[in-house]
Amino acid sequence: MKIAYVRVSTIEQNEARQVEALKKHNIDKWFIEKISAKDTNRPELQNMLEFARENDVVYIHDFSRIARSTKDLLDIVETLQNKGVYLVSNKENIDTSTPTGKLMLTMIGAINEFERQNLLERQREGIAIAKQQGKYKGKKAIQIDNFAEYYNRYKNREFNKVQLAKELNITRPTLDKLIKEHEAAL
Repeated sequence: MKIAYVRVSTIEQNEARQVEALKKHNIDKWFIEKISAKDTNRPELQNMLEFARENDVVYIHDFSRIARSTKDLLDIVETLQNKGVYLVSNKENIDTSTPTGKLMLTMIGAINEFERQNLLERQREGIAIAKQQGKYKGKKAIQIDNFAEYYNRYKNREFNKVQLAKELNITRPTLDKLIKEHEAAL
């Protein structure tokens, strides 16, 4: 099946240009929305991702219509590929069903990974400098008053970890760390 995803950022904007550009593909099913692409939490995008089946082709006018960030684009493409669905972009002239299209997306992914690694390196360098200058102390350790009481209730199976983390308003990994530290101190 040939599926089209069309998006404009606001209600005032008109999607006619994209629709016209995609008509040449004889689209069977259209998903059109007027919403920002700041993230992938968009109703019609999610409906399209759920609707698409193996060997379907999703047509878009250009990559900026389906995603604003490379990470979101690659996540969407991965979701489609896992379902056996191909993506075709008119403007970039990329078709993920072809070896060249797959190569182009792999290159985009490699560039994204390179940028991410550079960002993390700059972040580590900045933290090291801030530590040397005494400006960075790291994240403050979470202290829970009477944690032993909560721990005993957990051990007595009054709480499971999910319930206890919710009760303490912390994440599960933080709870695991607190339990580990508490048990080590026993």
